[in-house]
Amino acid sequence: MTKTLGHDDIRKFLTNFSAAIELDQRRVDALPAADFHPQYDDEMWRAWRADHMSYIKRLLSTVEAIPSALLMELTTIATTYDPKVVGREALELFADGVCGSCPEELTTAEDFFGWVIKGVRRRASGRRRSASAKRAMAKWLAGSDPLRIAEDPECQYRLQEAS
Repeated sequence: MTKTLGHDDIRKFLTNFSAAIELDQRRVDALPAADFHPQYDDEMWRAWRADHMSYIKRLLSTVEAIPSALLMELTTIATTYDPKVVGREALELFADGVCGSCPEELTTAEDFFGWVIKGVRRRASGRRRSASAKRAMAKWLAGSDPLRIAEDPECQYRLQEAS
């Protein structure tokens, strides 16, 4: 039986994501200007990263209010669905939360992860994939370029992985 995700696991997920975004900014800052597309907008992408970290901070302040039933559902999502599918849904919802473009408010961790669950179930079929929800959740978002900014056609930089 899989151990149910807890508040500490959600807190760690959000904290790690914020730390990955911060590290991404430091790596980008270290790149020479020639590595960027001529239309790369440093100010815009810097704000995008900062806005994500601010949004994550707001979510972190509400993690303790996530009900145990939602944590059990999130555990099922983590162990049943492909981590890439869950990660894609989470990343889209982070963007919606940052922009305020979601039809309903995404102001709490409960709202956010509830929407992750709904979105994953709506978009994909699941099958048992992992015995560990924690390990699966760690694969939801990339540690390098976690916001996928480098994939934007007007960025086109490549970060070197830290050794």
